[in-house]
Amino acid sequence: MNERARRVVQALLHIEDTPHRTALAFGVGVLIAFSPFLGIHMGIALIVAFLFRLNRVAILLGTYINNPWTLAPMYLAGTSLGCLLLGVSNDGLEGIDWELTGAAFRETLWQTLRTYMWPFLVGNTLLGIVCGLVGYFLLRRFLERRAAARAAAQPVPEA
Repeated sequence: MNERARRVVQALLHIEDTPHRTALAFGVGVLIAFSPFLGIHMGIALIVAFLFRLNRVAILLGTYINNPWTLAPMYLAGTSLGCLLLGVSNDGLEGIDWELTGAAFRETLWQTLRTYMWPFLVGNTLLGIVCGLVGYFLLRRFLERRAAARAAAQPVPEA
């Protein structure tokens, strides 16, 4: 790849950002991963990255912590936190009749899950903020240590 193309790619992705800005993008991505807008996390992340000129790679990596393997545990943890904070019992989920089909299943599911809408929103938002902050501080510390180690390993030019 020639030098001009490399600079264009770096500018588009913002991969030459400071540790603070890279970690900030990652933390925002983690927050977005917990948002209730299932299925459009990547779009939201890219819009936020372009609007605030954040590192696109870092924000997408943060967003990708929400994937098919982590989706259920993340949303369950957030909803459970919301139930705890709002005083909503989470025993109602056992009332879903998984043997039903069609409209009967959708109606039962809606009646059961409707109770958990606010706990889902509140719990996942709070958990996203906390996890985003933790992700920010951990990545920033890692990147700063890596930069310091690189600087120490470079030979000092003699005068």
